[in-house]
Amino acid sequence: MKTWIIVGVIVGFLFVFVKRIQSKGDKQMVSEWIKEGAVVVDVRTKSEYAEGHFPGAINIPVDVLPSELSQLKNKQSKIIVYCRSGARSERAKQILNYSGYSAVVNAGGLVDMPTP
Repeated sequence: MKTWIIVGVIVGFLFVFVKRIQSKGDKQMVSEWIKEGAVVVDVRTKSEYAEGHFPGAINIPVDVLPSELSQLKNKQSKIIVYCRSGARSERAKQILNYSGYSAVVNAGGLVDMPTP
């Protein structure tokens, strides 16, 4: 029993450690992609977007994203998606990947976006 608890703690620690490294890499990638002219998509609701958004971001709420893909013309474009916490943007990333967009990164929440 003790062995399983120790293994569980080690696995949990490694998971958190890897996620932190991945998060730092994603933040660096987001900054680089913005400098390269990536399309930034705010997938929150229109009212959330109106309360404040990343400069230059277009608003396509995740609930209507499948029917609004024509706003993202080039499937090879680099696309950054964000929302409030990262959950909706992860869903948006999955929708985009499934629809053939190959260069999509989930930046997480608006607070995770780099300072303009």
